[in-house]
Amino acid sequence: MKTQFRIGQIVPSSNTTMETEVPAMFRARETILPERFTFHSSRMRMMKVTKEELAAMDAQSGRCAEELADARVDVMGYACLVAIMSLGRGYHCNSEARLGAAAAAAGCPVRIVTSAGALVDGIKALGFGKVAVLAPYMRPLTDLVVDYIGAEGIIVTASHALEIPDNLEVGRRDPLQLLEDVKRLDVSGADAVVLSACVQMPSLAAIARAEDQLGLPVVSAATLTVRALLEALGLDAVVPGAGVALRGPALSMAAA
Repeated sequence: MKTQFRIGQIVPSSNTTMETEVPAMFRARETILPERFTFHSSRMRMMKVTKEELAAMDAQSGRCAEELADARVDVMGYACLVAIMSLGRGYHCNSEARLGAAAAAAGCPVRIVTSAGALVDGIKALGFGKVAVLAPYMRPLTDLVVDYIGAEGIIVTASHALEIPDNLEVGRRDPLQLLEDVKRLDVSGADAVVLSACVQMPSLAAIARAEDQLGLPVVSAATLTVRALLEALGLDAVVPGAGVALRGPALSMAAA
């Protein structure tokens, strides 16, 4: 049985979080389960989170898939939720198919996971019909994200935009600041809270504490991306301390 896996990540050039939070979750998993992972990235140029820069960045993603294919990774993750969601409803399906074809043509037929697809698919798989969303984006981009999620059949009961245009600034935020930010989000009608609808905004350290604070399940784009990556590899989607998205039977057995 295979126990060694290579995780490929397609990331914005200014993203500093996916190469920290994603490996942190996999390393936590390694403390209770036998599989081991390495991480390999290819970058797309982007500094300001605007619709124009996001579209130009996405146009580079095929090159990144080809580069990661050369490393013969076992799965690829596209680590920019808003880039996908800003390009039109359902675009994650097109992106995953296009990048999968590029990787296969380069000799590496693997599953492609987008953080956008992982977010909407994960919310539905967990049975949450209504969510409240916290995002770092400017309000117009946040509205596009809300519309995209809604078009997937999920009701967004409330959203709060932190309105930070600089992607590096988003990545420098203290994740525990989210415990204060979320107080400005109306969660009263939600089944769950998306604490960070952005894979660049650090949130992992706050997820378990936010669940206790709010009394609600809490997910993030990053935790749901890791869930999707593990599922694509045929592995249990379990990570200690990462909240409801990665809490499963294997974790319960390990804690028993």
